[in-house]
Amino acid sequence: MKKRVLGRSGLEVSAIGFGCMGLNFAYARVVEKETAIALLRDAFESGVTFFDTAEAYGPFTNEEVVGEALAPVRDRVVIATKFGFENGDSTAGMNSRPERIRLVAEASLRRLRTDRIDLFYQHRVDPNVPMEDVAGTVRDLIREGKVKHFGLSEAGVQSIRRAHAVQPVAALQSEYSLWWREPEKEILPTCEELGIGFVAFSPLGKGFLTGKIDETTTFAKGDFRNIVPRFSPEARKANLGLVDLLGSIAASKKATLAQIALAWDLAQKPWIVPIPGTTKVARMKENIVAVDLELTAEDLRRIDDALAQIKIQGDRYPAHLAARVGK
Repeated sequence: MKKRVLGRSGLEVSAIGFGCMGLNFAYARVVEKETAIALLRDAFESGVTFFDTAEAYGPFTNEEVVGEALAPVRDRVVIATKFGFENGDSTAGMNSRPERIRLVAEASLRRLRTDRIDLFYQHRVDPNVPMEDVAGTVRDLIREGKVKHFGLSEAGVQSIRRAHAVQPVAALQSEYSLWWREPEKEILPTCEELGIGFVAFSPLGKGFLTGKIDETTTFAKGDFRNIVPRFSPEARKANLGLVDLLGSIAASKKATLAQIALAWDLAQKPWIVPIPGTTKVARMKENIVAVDLELTAEDLRRIDDALAQIKIQGDRYPAHLAARVGK
């Protein structure tokens, strides 16, 4: 597995990480604990060294699975987790008060079976807590050796700059893919300027860019995609043109659609690291092949030209969740 460094932080990770959320959160499925542990260990044996979790996933149970799975190889992996929701409940509103951040850090350390958190993200910006207080608290945790690096998730440019002025931000995590390129406007240029790495979640468009979803697909009750405007049947049907584009490029490269989508993310900047998630060993191994898939300048131009002709339909979040991002 090739490695990448997140910005100027010195934090080296596998070029493709593993997003652990879907093992038991957001997609109305809970992978059996032993199966999940085996999958994560298989990912490590396949070269993945970067694992992303959060107290809110479960809540709490995702960190426990990650901690148990990676305990035997703890010193050879990078574990990222997150704070920022009241009582770890993503439906309960934000809470990034300094005392809460400290409580989360201690609890996450226990669940992850470790003495340090490699990358500690604020999950969403808390409008009620000055960013300087958030960054200052994480700075203190870093000085105490409990945290190695500070990160932000779905933050806007102003918050990134305010945080970075207090404690250097190692990574900004946000959605980025062929069907969500909004970070290119302001976020990626800011990261490049400040030397901040970028971690791309949902690089496969929550499954849509794999070509396995169309307007007839049904999602289980409780699956997050049921409330996402971009996953309405009408939007899915309208957005299939993007899948067709990927399919033609994939065929020419003897690759899968998912591999093309991941290779595209990797080709944008050398400090971008996508973190696709999956519950299947075969899909995990399919994904990491993308590290060695070269998209030429002509391939990238062809994709850009085609995307310019495709208008993606549907918002990526329902309104109540969209209000939490970009602050």
